[in-house]
Formats: sequence, C-alpha cells, structure tokens
Amino acid sequence: MDLLNTLVDKGLRRESPSRAEALAVLATSDDDLLDVVTAAGKVRRHWFGRRVKLNYLVNLKSGLCPEDCSYCSQRLGSTTGILKYTWLKPDQASEAAAAGLAGGAKRVCLVASGRGPTDRDVDRVSDTIKAIKEANEGVEVCACLGLLSEGQAERLREAGADAYNHNLNTSEATYGDITSTHTYADRVDTVQKAHSAGLSACSGLIAGMGESDEDLVDVVFSLRELDPDSVPVNFLIPVEGTPLAKEWNLTPQRCLRILAMVRFVCPDVEVRIAGGREVHLRTMQPLALHLANSIFLGDYLTTEGQAGKADLEMIADAGFEVEGADQVTLPEHRASAVVSGCGSAENAGCGSHEGTGGGCGSHEGGGVCGSVPAAASAAKANEARTDLVAVRRRGAGTDLAPNA
Repeated sequence: MDLLNTLVDKGLRRESPSRAEALAVLATSDDDLLDVVTAAGKVRRHWFGRRVKLNYLVNLKSGLCPEDCSYCSQRLGSTTGILKYTWLKPDQASEAAAAGLAGGAKRVCLVASGRGPTDRDVDRVSDTIKAIKEANEGVEVCACLGLLSEGQAERLREAGADAYNHNLNTSEATYGDITSTHTYADRVDTVQKAHSAGLSACSGLIAGMGESDEDLVDVVFSLRELDPDSVPVNFLIPVEGTPLAKEWNLTPQRCLRILAMVRFVCPDVEVRIAGGREVHLRTMQPLALHLANSIFLGDYLTTEGQAGKADLEMIADAGFEVEGADQVTLPEHRASAVVSGCGSAENAGCGSHEGTGGGCGSHEGGGVCGSVPAAASAAKANEARTDLVAVRRRGAGTDLAPNA
C-alpha cells in the first residue's frame, strides 16, 4: 500500500504525515489492519527496538473532585462506587509504589484528583517524591496533579520530579462538550509550564468519547506541536455513574488503527497504551505492543487492570522485553534534551485524575468506509459490556495487596 510505505519513510525521518494521511490510517479496512500494524511497527522498532517500558500508578487522593469531566469516575456528582480517600502519607505512597517497582516498573506516576494543587499540596507531593526516590535508586517519578499555578512546576522539579502529565484529552473544538469547569487552553498552559520548568512533558488523549476521526487527528497533531516526550493513549471505559456510561462504541481493530495513527504522527515519542487496553483491545493487546512502547502495569486509578503477572507474560510471549532501569527510554536526540521520559495518568480527569480507566476508539463503533464486519456490527454502539469493568478495591488507599 503506497500510503503505508510513505508513512514508514516519513516516520523513519521524523517527518510529520499530512492530515489526509493520518485520516486515511483511521479509514483503513479490517482487511488491511495487519498491514497497518506492520508498517507502524517498523517505525516503533526503529526508534525503540523491542523494549516495553512499564509504569505504575499510585492514586494519592481518590475522588472528591470539583471538576465535571464527563469521562471521569471521580468527577463532581459521580455516582460510581469508587474508593474515596484524601492524601496518602509519603510512607504510604512509597509503600504502594514499591509493589509496582518490584514488578518491573521503572516509572511511578503520582496522581491526585482535583482541579489543581494548592501550594500545600505541592509540599505534600514533594515529600512523597523524596520518600520514593530515597527508597528506590534510579526510579523515575511523574507527577499528575491537574492545572499548575506559577512556580509549582519548578518546585516539583526541585523536589526530584522527572516529569509532569497533563492530557489534552480531545480536540479543542469538542473540549467544551466534555468539560465545562476548565478549558482546553488551561491544559495547554499547564503542559507548557512543565516544559518551561525542565520537566519531561507528558500529554495524551482519550479516544472513545464520541469524537470524530477529525477530532482524533486534531488532538494528535496538537500534541505533536506541543512536543511532549510521552503521549499516553487512553481508551475510555464507560463507567456507570458518569455521563459517558453508554459510550460503548469501540472495537479492538479501531484501537489498533488509533495507536498506529499516533505512532505515525509521533514517531520518536514514547507512546503509551494507558487506561482501557484490557477492556477494548482484549485478546489483541499483544498486537498493540508493535505500536506502543510503554504500558501501565497492573491496576489503574479507580478501575482494575490486568494482573501484573499476566502483563509480563504477555510482553514475553509477544517477543518483547521489559525495559530495564539502566536503559534510556527515548531516542538519543530526545534523551539528550531531557532528564528522562514521561508518565501518564491514565484517563487524566482534570488533567490529572484518570477519570474512568480508559476506553478506545470512536463514535462509529469501530471502523469507517464499510470496514466494520458483521460481528463487530452486532456488538456496536451502546451495548454496554459492564462485565469488563471492575472498580478498584485494592492497592493504594486500601488494606488489600495491589494487582502489580
């Protein structure tokens, strides 16, 4: 396929595809899916080999959020029965992080619900960062606390943070349909503040909220312009009790096309499969490793993920290897410009608090241009798979061992 050959050549040169080319990836048929994965896989292997970076989430403060992000189980007015607790103490957070690090994670993502941190909150998180780094030599720490005020990114950097996550989530044109309590511009501003403070910037998207192909391409091109080191791709989990609870429109094939498009647009960036891979990719998760070079290990913030042991077995069975703590994630031309790569916060509620655990795809039920097979059509829009969603009841903030 001429399109895929062109995209591979551009990816190897770090050249951006055109919008039309990016849209064409999303419009490919299921018959061409393996060709798309193979082509994007060449770009992934060129820049990242067969390494898979593992990241581990610690939810420092769960629920209790004043923002109204439609995808988020921690949002104001949510009736989802999630865990709710205020700030973990530094030793509690360090203990929670240890479980993921023991499982092979090299980065800990510290996430807290809310619009953004107060200065006192930054002090709390700074103490937590120091506790984790003192107990674990070489660990990377990413903070994800929402909208930042002036000087807060610098304080986190001084405390030892390596990265800051704040997702754009969706296109600027549709952002107001998803959230009303803050703006798309607020999110862009926070990513720029992280950049300016010398933190490795991480910013991504949530697919599956009813957006169009054009919206997906818009947000990914906006991310390329912001130039984060890491782009987490979250796949909406439509959790009961949130406004998007019935947005079950996605297929594994659609997820793979989205990941491939992100890889072509951001060829040398850490692309992370974040929330929702288990729910929407399901048995096709191993194929996604040919597109993304980073995943979360174990559970998410408010929903349960695949068991950590199963994650490790999947990586090995697919012929990939876990990236070691002594290995540099980013290609040399990027790594020389930053201290380290970047983390994510799964579904990033308010730019910080994950939201729902992830989901994937678009509003068309998994395909365009007549590409949806009969089997997919039978399981399309609004047919909820609540059996695939489990609210987290273990790990940080509980007395039960984490799923790491």
